[in-house]
Amino acid sequence: MSRLDSFIRRMEAQRSCLNWAAAQVEGLPGPVLELGLGNGRTYDHLRELLPGRAIHVFERRVACHPDCVPPPGRLFLGEVAETLPQAAAALGRTAALIHTDLGTGDRTVNEALASAMAPALAALLTAGGVCVANHELAVEGWTPQPPPDDVPLGRYFLYRAG
Repeated sequence: MSRLDSFIRRMEAQRSCLNWAAAQVEGLPGPVLELGLGNGRTYDHLRELLPGRAIHVFERRVACHPDCVPPPGRLFLGEVAETLPQAAAALGRTAALIHTDLGTGDRTVNEALASAMAPALAALLTAGGVCVANHELAVEGWTPQPPPDDVPLGRYFLYRAG
């Protein structure tokens, strides 16, 4: 499979998972957390899916499309190891939805990052909230959810907080 076809499949799977997650948290109060702004496509999609919902974004440095820069007070800028604890102190366990799309091309580095982030994510996701992750997470009290029918197993990982 070409890298282009792989990218398209990944984006389609991501969209399906985010659409599913948005429906799951429709009646649940709380903000959305977007880990990894990138060029802003996913952030923009979340704004469309969940209008009026506060979306807090985590990014090392902003390099997105100008229309996708988060408003003041909604951007945690810096290394996620530092900004997730800051967010937990500021927001508490209130997030209805967390989408994490962080990582590199190195599987070992990604697994270490996912493992390091797990406790901080647990401190942010409210009971009944949903996490959509591009890496498998081991978080006590979170229940893995099956992906939407059009998403292959192992492409994205979905969890509900207990």
